[in-house]
Amino acid sequence: MAKVLVVDDDPDFVAIMRTIMKKEGHEVITASNGDQALATARKNRPDIILLDIMMAYVLDGFNVTREIRSDAKLKDIPILVISSLTGVPGIGAQDVDAGPDIDGWISKPVQPAELIQKINALLARQPAN
Repeated sequence: MAKVLVVDDDPDFVAIMRTIMKKEGHEVITASNGDQALATARKNRPDIILLDIMMAYVLDGFNVTREIRSDAKLKDIPILVISSLTGVPGIGAQDVDAGPDIDGWISKPVQPAELIQKINALLARQPAN
């Protein structure tokens, strides 16, 4: 069981992610914006973060990622972006996956099997606590 932080400003999407994660036996904590995400991560130290990009302002998720990567206590937490942001030059799965800050990308709408597979792969890369 992993502690999963779901960060998204859409409460319906958060509810869906909660259902999928709990079915897999994971503990779920949530945040609806970048500031909440950082505070929640610092307080609860999740095993993985599922992060939307477009929240309070257009690229809020990228700012959250930069903050997490600069925090010594959080920098090693895998970040899986789940976003509908595609087709924008310089911002897309192919660009983000290649970068050092984000560990993976899934486009919305989410396919649960793909989500679980990516989460399991990222968690398997983490050292045992």
